Amino acid sequence: MKIIRVNKDLILKELELSDAEHIFKTIDSQRGYLGEWLPFVEFTKSIKDSLDYVNSVVTMPEECKEWQFAVFCGGDFAGLAGFKGTDRLNRKSEIGYWLREEFQGRGIMTESVRALINFGFSELGLNRIQIKCAPDNIKSNKIPQKLGFHLEGIERDSEFVREGVFRDANVWSLLKKEL
Repeated sequence: MKIIRVNKDLILKELELSDAEHIFKTIDSQRGYLGEWLPFVEFTKSIKDSLDYVNSVVTMPEECKEWQFAVFCGGDFAGLAGFKGTDRLNRKSEIGYWLREEFQGRGIMTESVRALINFGFSELGLNRIQIKCAPDNIKSNKIPQKLGFHLEGIERDSEFVREGVFRDANVWSLLKKEL
């Protein structure tokens, strides 16, 4: 199991089945907060849904693996962060993340994403990392801004929210040579 120690209080631990309970309890108790920006919240109705998600991540064949990490701060589950949509041929991937409300505003996700960038470029051999955020999600957009990403533009109707509703996404990118 891969563990990335960000600092003395903050670790990224490769996702495992036992994390499903933390994930579901967080989603279930913060539906209004998380659901504003994360469409999967509406479709996560039971612990089984979180178990199915985690199982799909941990059983993925090595050649298709998407590195997903549980974020722990001071020993408490704080959220998730990891890579998705990895294109190995073109050596690029996207980082996605979410954080429990009570952990917001402390730099936890910024530092977690910084660690993922280093991991992606040094250990995964990536050349390009992108982050997509809803234009109105100010907190989420601040992370790539602080980390030196470039705003490439807006991907229109990028994310399905619910029937008949799609949300645009700011597309941020960082190249290995820009570090």
